[in-house]
Amino acid sequence: MMPVPQQRLSQTAPFSAFEWMIAWRYLRARRAEGGVSVMTWISLIGITLAVFALIATLAVRSGFRAEFVDTILGANAHVTVYSLGTVDQQTGAIDRTLPDYAEMAARVAEVPGVTRVAPLIKGQVMANARDRNAGVEVFGIAPDDLQAIPRIGQGDGHEGSVSEFAQGVAIGSGVARELGVGIGDTIRIISPNGVKTPFGTKPRVNAYPVTYIFTAGRWDIDRTRIYMPFEEAQAFFNREGVADELEVMVENPDQVDRMALPLLAAAGERAQLWTWRDASGGFLNALEIEDRVMFVILSILVLIATMNIVSGLIMLVKNKGRDIGILRTMGLTEGSVLRVFFICGAFTGLIGTAMGVILGCLFAIYIDPIFAFINGLSGGNAWDPAIRGIYYLPAKLELADVLSAVALSLGLSFIVTIFPARRAARMNPVEALRYE
Repeated sequence: MMPVPQQRLSQTAPFSAFEWMIAWRYLRARRAEGGVSVMTWISLIGITLAVFALIATLAVRSGFRAEFVDTILGANAHVTVYSLGTVDQQTGAIDRTLPDYAEMAARVAEVPGVTRVAPLIKGQVMANARDRNAGVEVFGIAPDDLQAIPRIGQGDGHEGSVSEFAQGVAIGSGVARELGVGIGDTIRIISPNGVKTPFGTKPRVNAYPVTYIFTAGRWDIDRTRIYMPFEEAQAFFNREGVADELEVMVENPDQVDRMALPLLAAAGERAQLWTWRDASGGFLNALEIEDRVMFVILSILVLIATMNIVSGLIMLVKNKGRDIGILRTMGLTEGSVLRVFFICGAFTGLIGTAMGVILGCLFAIYIDPIFAFINGLSGGNAWDPAIRGIYYLPAKLELADVLSAVALSLGLSFIVTIFPARRAARMNPVEALRYE
């Protein structure tokens, strides 16, 4: 190698071609020549696995939250309007029904941002088919309003025809499985608050054909919900001429809190609101806290993986002490030496991050076959919808999540690389060559 004048090296721009050449020689040198150590390979694998775990976790978190929120917004009211109630002076009971539900629904529908308003009848009853029973919640709703519910009246995975709803009842797939019934079968609805007689209240028992079976994607909805035509529900639950509440759908559910005052003004002074955030806000807040904790834990794993770069670079600097001394005597500046070893460490972090991103994205994209394989190995018990709420493990790649993982990994890799690189740059060439 021809000596290079010191003046020329000192005037060379940072990260010039010869610095990359020296770093690349060190990286691809064999172990016998003092090249990349085992610790560097360990740090490369560690960064890859840490970034993979971080992206996979963030993707599953985003997918789970998106699926959970979608099932809430697609099968439930965005806003429920109900009455504060009036007290019966004789019995002391509170009547919370809406006698003027049609006029109230018309006023609420005129609020900007409201897409649909549907009066509802709600009641908890027992469903029976042959020798099987199930506790369910009945929703009395008009056929047109049922068809407008995204996760109930629309989409795939349903049985029967929603247009036949007026001739029977629509039941969740979990209810159908619990009762062992299908389209065309008859179920009995039993309400303890039925017909009033001189001898007391007699339970009401009516039989209805199953005309529609829906799958909303949430276990607790599919397992407990039955829809009944609105007029039939009024008669069955002794709600003639009234409704229990109004189901309101809006254009932007995320901004539902801003619509509270206009909705209350339209509904009337005795009205109250219950939004989807009120119903599921605690669970969503718990998810948010869990997301932050998981990100912190996995960030620590990335930090531990990048710390191995320090060990690998220290060993590399020790093995290349003679080379450093020769390069310095040839005119290589401290800054050039620092950049050479910085490139060695940063390149390890860059390759590990890239491999981790690829593995994490592939995991999120092919999560269904991966989960099916794991579920098969565990005998089908890897995911219990009764506990998780949804039927499968979702994953959703978000660009912000991937970029945050990349920024974290590269940032930590670059920072920890500076310290051993500075040690190499400050090495005294005389001391490095004394015993050579």
